[in-house]
Parts: sequence; structure tokens; C-alpha cells
Amino acid sequence: MKLIFAWRSAALFALAGLAIGFASGAATPARADDKVVKIGVLTDMSSLYADINGPNTVVAIKMAVEDSGLLAKGWKIDVIGGDHQNKPDVGVGIARQWIDTEKVDVVADTPNSGVALAISNLVKEKNSILLNSAAASADLTGKACNANTISYTYDTYMLAHGTGEALTKAGGDTWFFLAADYAFGAALERDTSAVVVANGGKVLGDIKHPLNTSDFSSFLLQAQSSKAKVIGLANAGGDTTNSIKQASEFGITAGGQKLAGLLLTLIDVHSLGLKTAQGLTFTESFYWDLNDNTRAWSKRFAEKVNNHAMPSMNQGGSYAAVLHYLKALEALGGNPHDGAKVVAKMKEIPTDDPVFGKASLRADGRHLIPAYLFEVKKPEESKYPWDYYRLVATIAPDDAAKPLASSECPLVKK
Repeated sequence: MKLIFAWRSAALFALAGLAIGFASGAATPARADDKVVKIGVLTDMSSLYADINGPNTVVAIKMAVEDSGLLAKGWKIDVIGGDHQNKPDVGVGIARQWIDTEKVDVVADTPNSGVALAISNLVKEKNSILLNSAAASADLTGKACNANTISYTYDTYMLAHGTGEALTKAGGDTWFFLAADYAFGAALERDTSAVVVANGGKVLGDIKHPLNTSDFSSFLLQAQSSKAKVIGLANAGGDTTNSIKQASEFGITAGGQKLAGLLLTLIDVHSLGLKTAQGLTFTESFYWDLNDNTRAWSKRFAEKVNNHAMPSMNQGGSYAAVLHYLKALEALGGNPHDGAKVVAKMKEIPTDDPVFGKASLRADGRHLIPAYLFEVKKPEESKYPWDYYRLVATIAPDDAAKPLASSECPLVKK
């Protein structure tokens, strides 16, 4: 196996791709039934989502290629990576160049819902594929769904019905939202507000903050003055960790208000430290220490990444999505370079991987998997490295995903 590492430049983009190729040999002309595949990992390589996605997602997808067994069967599979800089126009420009010029078959990862929604439209236009693992907007399998997009890991519906419902039922019946001012923050606030109200709670107000904010003081003071029992953080990555750290400095939780990290990951908790993060309640679909399969896979992952970190939910989801994509290609007997046809096959065959176990893909492209309500342990409760979570509840797959009966996806027959 030959590893190719190259930076590609393009006049339109500040950073295009980290290229990782698998298998050697001269390129051959593409055929309808060939065994040549090109995967583009469109991610955040350098900003607030880089730690929970970024370069380590490329490593996870490399593992999926290796674990698929296709290289040993003569397939040629290349993986290239690009930085969308959290800008939909940059993301679409990179993906369009990949598809049109570099013959990329599938775009994977896509943290940032604004970017993902734009890429989803592009892959529909080009009959390519989006394997979304990291963008949370439930609209990707709702009103914006199409036959070329899969959402594999989680969405705002899951987060809202996990964390929002649990905290409201536990007495947190008044909420104030601190939301990132773009598609993801809006969707997460919308879906969580609906859950709060449905469970007898009230939303007292909200405030939007720019993406990648360093100073949350004015936003947090408004949330504090609302007197809401729960301050819902409808943000992610560096925005979430910064807002939690600053809330602690302002004594917000010490004053009796509870923070709800509506999208919190293992990497965020590691960054915060247990002293600051202890007691936070949140929802994820994957945790490295959940069972024997997740532990074995996660330890392999940690050995391969430069920082030896355990994988985030998003990184695990990208691995699983690409692994299933490659299984679908093998089931088809080759790569038809027909996105809708491959996605249809992905929905037809059951999913099975060490991250999520056995599951299935619905007609709307939603991966039907359980979700888990976790609480961060106190420092004295952690017994070994990365031992951060206590499992509070398991949410059944049908409860973690929006019912098809109420779906706005045009692919769903009612």
C-alpha cells in the first residue's frame, strides 16, 4: 500500500486538500463497472470544528477503506481532504471541482449544516453522494432530503429529544437559548424549543452569537438575567467549550442555573476537563467505552492519530458511513459512478459496524440507530484515561429519529 500525501492548491480556495491515496499503479480509464473509487473528505481542518472532525476524520475514513477489504481484492481507492472553512460557497466550490475535475464519487463528513445543505443540493444536481456524519440539521433528512444524501450519525431532532426532554422532565421547565447564528443553531433551537413546550416547559428568550466567538460575556449575561432554569447551548465545538468555560467563570451554574450542552462531544469534554464539565447532561449516538466493539475500534483509532485521542461521535460516524458505502459498492459488483443507484443499495442492505452495531437506513436517508443520554463524571469517578461518561438512559432508534409519518422528505411515501 502506497501512501500519497499532497497539498492541492486552487485560486478560489485558501486551503484545498490533503490527499491520501490507497494502492499503487497507473490510473486506468473509468468504466461503468470499474473498481476505482475516490472519496472527498470535506471538513473543518483549521477552525472550531477541527478537533471533533478535521484531520482525524481523514484517519477514520482511511481505516474504513482498510477494513473494507477491497484493497486486497484489487480495488483502487483514493481519499482526499479539503477545508471548507465553514463557508458554504467555499465548500461548494471545492466539491464542484472534486466532482467535475477530479472525479470524486462521494463527499463525506461536512461539519457545519450550512455547508452540508449546500453540498446536498450539489450532489443531487451532479448525481454524486453526500455521506453526512457531522452536520446536525434534521432538514437534511426532512424538507431538504434527496436521493443522494445520507445522514449517518445524529441530527437536531435526536439532540432535542434526548437532552431537551430529559432536562425539562427533570424540572428544568424554563429555558433560554444561546445559539450559533447559522443553519445548525437555528435548527437545534427550533427542535429543542418544540420539545420543551411539548413537555410543559416555557422558552423565556434567546440570543444568537456569531460562529467561532471568543467572548461570550454579553451573551451569557443576558442568559443569566433571564432567570431561566436551563441555558440551552445550541452551538458546537469551540463555541460550546468557550461558552461553558466562561459560564463557569461567571458563576452561572454556581448560581443555580443549569447549562445544557445540546451538542457536546468527547473531545469537548476532554478540552474542558472533568472539573469544569462534571454534571453536564447531553446526547450522543456513540461513545468509545460503550461496549467491547466500540472499545476495540477506538483503541485502534487512537493508535493511528497523531494526538492519540479517542474518537468523537462524528469521527466514528464517518468511519461507519464510508464502510457501509464500500459494502454497497461491493454488493453492486463495482462502482457504477451513479450516486442515486449506490445510495439506493446502501438503503437496501443492513448496516453493521463496530461503531454503531447492526442497524438500517430509512427511505429519508436517516441511519436508524440508538441514542444515549450521558452525564459527565466527577473527577474522582474517572478510573482511567478518557473515562468521562456515565450512561443515564438509552433512547430507542425509533424514538431518536423523527417519525416518518411526520416527515417532510419527498422520498417518504405516506
